[in-house]
Amino acid sequence: MTPQDEDRRPNTPTLHGRGRGWGLSANALAELHARAADMRGNPSEPEKRLWRLLSGSKLAGRKFRRQAVVAPFIADFLCPQEALIVEVDGDTHDVEKDRLRDDALAASGYRTMRVTNADILTNMDGMAAAIVRMIARPEVAATPHPNPSPEVEGLEG
Repeated sequence: MTPQDEDRRPNTPTLHGRGRGWGLSANALAELHARAADMRGNPSEPEKRLWRLLSGSKLAGRKFRRQAVVAPFIADFLCPQEALIVEVDGDTHDVEKDRLRDDALAASGYRTMRVTNADILTNMDGMAAAIVRMIARPEVAATPHPNPSPEVEGLEG
């Protein structure tokens, strides 16, 4: 960039610290958005079922987005109003990696609630009630045990 180019460039404030960018390059952020769009087009059966519950502000009047970029991550379901992320854990996942991800999201002000495919497929009413409880109590950390017992987590159908 030449000095003349610098003179022509408007003095706009940077986006640093304004909730966008997350320290990623424009290309990396664009790749995340493209990957999220691909994921929205190919959801698992549990993700489809949970989306039917969450879409259209059906649950506690809150709007959720699916496969939302919360860089450097893609959240399965995000309620921006509550800074609540609902993650669907399949049959295989890395508990330690999940914990590190949840900690990073918490440092950015997000609460993460992890649910299993089995919870969604066998106990949707309990799952809905658990999400509503998280919405009603924003001060509560949302990361339950990765393999919740229905009795312990209050997910009984």
